Amino acid sequence: MSKRIAFLTASEGIEEVELTKPWQAAVDAGHTAELLSLDEGEVQLFDHLDKSSTQRVDRRVSDAAIGDYDALVLPGGVANPDALRMDEEAVAFIRDFVDSGKPVAAICHAAWTLVEADRVRGKRVASWPSLRTDIRNAGGEWVDEEVVTDGNLITSRNPDDLPAFSRALLAALDPA
Repeated sequence: MSKRIAFLTASEGIEEVELTKPWQAAVDAGHTAELLSLDEGEVQLFDHLDKSSTQRVDRRVSDAAIGDYDALVLPGGVANPDALRMDEEAVAFIRDFVDSGKPVAAICHAAWTLVEADRVRGKRVASWPSLRTDIRNAGGEWVDEEVVTDGNLITSRNPDDLPAFSRALLAALDPA
């Protein structure tokens, strides 16, 4: 059965492969992907620190309803989650999505948004290593693993983990 997956980003600073690879895996599995962002228009994707392509925004996060989606994916990049965690509507959307019990998948620096939403307490979380102290200070247990599923949270460290991250997302959408 086809599911609808929200991908939430800021307007720029998104690590391209952390958006496009899970997006393609979801679409290839027959699901519908939708890009939510802070503003309408397009978001600027990056290949590390270099601008790469852009992607059209489907809906502003302020106009999105959690009930419209079966899962939430939070791509990384350093600037992207840093901007998202400064937006109250985005943080509230993430907090409420985690609380809904539906799958929430965050890779690399995206765990910052989970910290800001106060949703790592008591959870095992993988992320980019520089977030280790932030996760611990927020009551989470930082782990250096390819992919970690703890309750409805799915987290990974970096782009090298994308195959396992995408598999875990798809498994959460279609539990056996």
